[in-house]
Amino acid sequence: MKSYTLSIIAVALLIGGGILLIRGGRSGTQGTANNIEMVGGKQVIEINAKGGYSPTITSAKAQTPTVLKVKTQNTFDCSAALTIPGLNYRANLKPTGVAQIDIQPQKPGTTLQGICAMGMYNFQITFN
Repeated sequence: MKSYTLSIIAVALLIGGGILLIRGGRSGTQGTANNIEMVGGKQVIEINAKGGYSPTITSAKAQTPTVLKVKTQNTFDCSAALTIPGLNYRANLKPTGVAQIDIQPQKPGTTLQGICAMGMYNFQITFN
């Protein structure tokens, strides 16, 4: 019985390690450092799209005109099919390039979520 339990634990650790390896070691609560800058009175938020979105969580300034830049680099997975329901935005992104999405000033507490076509990958921007 003890070896059976150890086998189950070993398999669980292997599967978990494989998932982390596939996701590139990213966690779902990846930080927001260095993906926002102010340019010409607008905040510019950069999100990378390839095998998911990075960072997955961004905290932005409310009541500020915003430009969302979604960057792709040889992106051929479902993260290239981006939907942002709160903006009524839907697009198939170019495999390599930058899509710029203008976002009107948002009220404090508003959260916009971006999701891929399959619903596997997402990101969120919370305006505070």
